[in-house]
Amino acid sequence: MELVFVFGLMLLLSVSLSGLAARTVLSTSLLFLLGGALLGNGGFGVVDISAQDPVVAILADIALFTVLITDGQRASLPALKEGWRLSGRALGLAMPLTMLLITLPAHFLLGLDWTTSLLIGAILAPTDPVFAAAIVGRKDVPLRVRRLLNVESGLNDGLALPFVLIFIAIAENTETHWTDIGLELVGGFAIGIAVPALVALAWRLKLLTLEPRLQPLGGFAIAVAVFGLCHLTHANQYLAAFAAGATLATLDRLAAEHFEPFGELLSEVTKFGALLLFGALITPNLLSHLSAMEWVLAVVIIVVVRPLAMWLSLLRTQLPGAEKFVAAWFGPKGFASVVYGLLVLQSDIPNSQLVFELVAITIALSIVLHSSTDVPVAKRLRFEPPDNLPHGEPERSEQS
Repeated sequence: MELVFVFGLMLLLSVSLSGLAARTVLSTSLLFLLGGALLGNGGFGVVDISAQDPVVAILADIALFTVLITDGQRASLPALKEGWRLSGRALGLAMPLTMLLITLPAHFLLGLDWTTSLLIGAILAPTDPVFAAAIVGRKDVPLRVRRLLNVESGLNDGLALPFVLIFIAIAENTETHWTDIGLELVGGFAIGIAVPALVALAWRLKLLTLEPRLQPLGGFAIAVAVFGLCHLTHANQYLAAFAAGATLATLDRLAAEHFEPFGELLSEVTKFGALLLFGALITPNLLSHLSAMEWVLAVVIIVVVRPLAMWLSLLRTQLPGAEKFVAAWFGPKGFASVVYGLLVLQSDIPNSQLVFELVAITIALSIVLHSSTDVPVAKRLRFEPPDNLPHGEPERSEQS
C-alpha cells in the first residue's frame, strides 16, 4: 500500500500545482518522474520496485492503451482525410528516417551489432506528444499541427511494434514467426474497428438509450472490451486502441464527445502512475553504468535525430517555418518506448540490459527537455498558456 499512498500524495501535489505548471516550465509529468526517482530504490527507498516487477509492465501497458484511445478520437476519418498529406509524410518518411538515424550512431558510436542497433532505432522511433500538452492540447495552436502530431504518435506505435518483435527474434537467434506478427497486427486493427462499430450501430436502435449521466461510460465500456478482447486473442492492443478511438469518433461523434473528457482524465491518471514507477527505475546504479558515448547517443537522438528527420520530411510543404519547428521538436519518447524496452528486458537477447538502460535514459531526458520547453515555445509562438485558472478560493458574494 506504500505505492498507493505515494501515488495519492504525488497526484494531490501535481493537481495543486497544475495551474502553476500551465504558466511556467514546471511540468506535472516531470513532477511524477522526479518523485519516482526520489522515492525509489535510488532515493529514499519508499517505493521498492524493479523492472521485472509485473506491475510495471501492466501499468505501462494500460497507460499506453488509454493514451492511444483518447488520441484516436482526435483522428476520425474526416480528420485523417483532411490532414493525411502531412501525417503521411511523418509516418512514411520521418519515422523510417528516425529509425535509420538512430541505428547509425548506435552502431558506429557504441560498436553494437546491426541487429541490436536496429532494435534500438525501432524502440525509440515512436513519439508521444501527450507530454507537450501546452502545444498539442491548446485549441489556439493550428489544427493541422495538432492533428499531425496526434495522428503520428497514435499510428507509429503500432507501426514500430513488428520491427521490435522481428529484431528481438533475430537477436535471440530464434525463428521469426512472420504469420503470428501479421495476425497480431491485423487482429488488433480488426478488433479496434469491429467492437466500436457494432456498438455504435446498436446504439442507433430505439431500444437502447443512454442516460445522460452515464454517457461518458459508454466509450469507457468500449475501451475495456477492446482491451480485454485483445489480450484474450493476443492481438495488438495498441493499434486496436487507436483504431477504436478513431472509429468511435467517425461513427458516433456524440458518444466520442461525451467520453473524451473522462478518457483524457483516465489517461492522465494512468500516465502519471506509469511515470512514477518509471522514475523509480532510474537509479544512480543504472545511470553509473552508462558510458559517455551512451549519454551522447541519448542527446543526439532527442536534439538531432528527431528534429532532422521531421524537418526533412516536411520540406516542400506549405507549413510555415514556426509550425515546422513545433512539429520537428515536439516528438517526445513515451510509453510505447517504455513498453518495448520492457519487452527487451524480458527477452533473452545478449545486450538486453544495455538496450533497456539506453531506452530509459533517452525517455527520461526526453520528458525533461520536452515537458520543460512546451510553455516557452508556446509563448514564443504567441500561443499563450492560460492565466485565468481557478485557485480554489471561494468567490465572495456581492453585498447588495
